[in-house]
Amino acid sequence: MAIGSVTIVKVDGMQGNFNEVERVFLYLGKIADPDRAAEIIPIAGNSDLDQLLGPGESELKTQIAAARQNSRNDRFACYAVGVPEDQDWKEVLYAALDKPADLNIEAVVLCTPLESKLEIQACMSAASEVLARFSKFITVIGCVTGIDKAKETWGAYITRVSALVDGVDGERVCIVPQLHGNDLGCVAGRLCDPAVSIADSPMRVATGALIGLGVADADVEPVDSAGAPLTMTTIEALAGKRFSVAQWYAGYDGVYWADMATLAPENSDYNVYENLRVVDYCARRVRSLAIGRIADRRLNSTNQSISANETYFMRPLREASQSTVLNEVELPAMIQPPEAGDVTISWNSRTEVSIAVSVRPYNCPKKITVYMGLDLSNA
Repeated sequence: MAIGSVTIVKVDGMQGNFNEVERVFLYLGKIADPDRAAEIIPIAGNSDLDQLLGPGESELKTQIAAARQNSRNDRFACYAVGVPEDQDWKEVLYAALDKPADLNIEAVVLCTPLESKLEIQACMSAASEVLARFSKFITVIGCVTGIDKAKETWGAYITRVSALVDGVDGERVCIVPQLHGNDLGCVAGRLCDPAVSIADSPMRVATGALIGLGVADADVEPVDSAGAPLTMTTIEALAGKRFSVAQWYAGYDGVYWADMATLAPENSDYNVYENLRVVDYCARRVRSLAIGRIADRRLNSTNQSISANETYFMRPLREASQSTVLNEVELPAMIQPPEAGDVTISWNSRTEVSIAVSVRPYNCPKKITVYMGLDLSNA
């Protein structure tokens, strides 16, 4: 006679939360306390920078202080590592991302100015190396020195720094001229403001003006060797060379930011950082979902399975497209809601599958032209 039995089998639907790495940056540079060089130092909104990074001024402290102010929130969080004098920053980066530290970050901020084209090309090489070795999508945000007001005119400065990026192809590299001494930290913090989406450009004026632009021992406004001040003409010239720079609007209070340009070539989809950020956001999450489907026969070549798994892999797109309504005004999400066909699955063989994902950002006005005329019909 048969014996009745009940067996419970646990099934993992891979519906848990994803790790949130967006808005977490790793700062690398010179540190005031040499005893803490190469140590990974977590920093929060209420951290004492003198205690953690050493008393006195340092590259790390200057840029992180500016970043913390411009993030405009008490949940600011980052990591800092002082690069030893005899060590390459890239090796420090790899050590921080490898086990046992295994940091999850969105970007690395290089506080030591880059001085040659080879050094800037090495930034893209490092980002590619990180993706190959650790399967982590990161961007390198570097800087170049500001003007030498004792020797350079603005024209000579533009020529000098433009030569550093001329011909460089690096979609995962952004370069900031240190015109005020802490420009790098200001924009890095602006990119971590939780009040706005990662799909927003730091150009967004409604985010607010920059806070604390300029360092204590520098002039209020940069000038060249002839005493000429920094103007929007120089700003526009630098932006045209793919630098990311602060800007202002005539007759409008405050200093803001221009595009966060990358060193991607002309016509690239990724010549502004916000496009790269939303794609990386989705890529991190789709990769996690794909790992969960390895050798899982729930993903097979039947029509029913393909349809179910297209919905499964669409999850990051659905989450990124959740908008918010404030006072009956919709605040757009990172991307537009996914539609049928935004995720497609194709079988290349019995054991190899290809998944295509389309991410559709919203349009965003960066140049506004207003046409105005008279209506004299009732005159």
